[in-house]
Amino acid sequence: MRILFLGDVVGRPGREAVSRHLPSLKSTLRTDCVIINGENAAGGFGITEAIYHELLDAGADAITLGNHSFDQRETLVYIERSERLIRPANLPPGTPGRGAGMVETADGRRVLVINVLGRIEMDAVDCPFRAVEREIEAAPLRQVADAIVLDLHAEASAEKQALGWHFDGRVSFSVGTHTHVPTADHRILPGGSGYMGDAGMCGDYLSVIGFDRHEPVRRLIEKTPGVRWESASGHGTICGLLVETDDTTGLTKRLAPLRVGPNIAETIPDWD
Repeated sequence: MRILFLGDVVGRPGREAVSRHLPSLKSTLRTDCVIINGENAAGGFGITEAIYHELLDAGADAITLGNHSFDQRETLVYIERSERLIRPANLPPGTPGRGAGMVETADGRRVLVINVLGRIEMDAVDCPFRAVEREIEAAPLRQVADAIVLDLHAEASAEKQALGWHFDGRVSFSVGTHTHVPTADHRILPGGSGYMGDAGMCGDYLSVIGFDRHEPVRRLIEKTPGVRWESASGHGTICGLLVETDDTTGLTKRLAPLRVGPNIAETIPDWD
């Protein structure tokens, strides 16, 4: 099975880049499932219901979130009826929505998508390790799920690596989100699970992590409050990870980064 994971969509440039490139990439790469992190899709802060459907219409099968999950207050309501919108599993009990979701491919295979928040330099949340354990025990790889994808929405690379190691052999692959910078550490761990520290973002790379660069630069120099950050408005690039899993084990056979668009080196997997 081929699964494409796209990193954080930031504002309109990210959304437009996904809508522009994803339909043809799905055909070229022969993907079976597409997962997109959409927590910054609404101007950099959260996701609206209209944008959720926009990303589904572009070709997403599931959309994960992160620390900006509920920046748009309407999400508190519509997330309950949006089965393919997945917020972090380690938010407190009673939080609206679901922390994992099962996606069925066109040929009937099942992909469990899990989203968790890190705890280092992030908001106080429940333990991500225990949250993932709970979800994969309910739907183990090859017993219930044909593939398991773990979105590690975290600041610290060490924490993402620790989560990747801990679940090596029990998930198809783990991929980091949140920092908006694609890393070069994509690999298959000894237990057979794929790993990438951060998928990067879908957004304007002439920016500071997808936001208009002027206010972040000013604030770092002057160290005084200023205006609210606004998402950049240039041409968007999409970044992510393509993974091919083994139909027998559900683990990773091969994986490769994907980057399509301006202002960052492009790379598109050339797989048979």
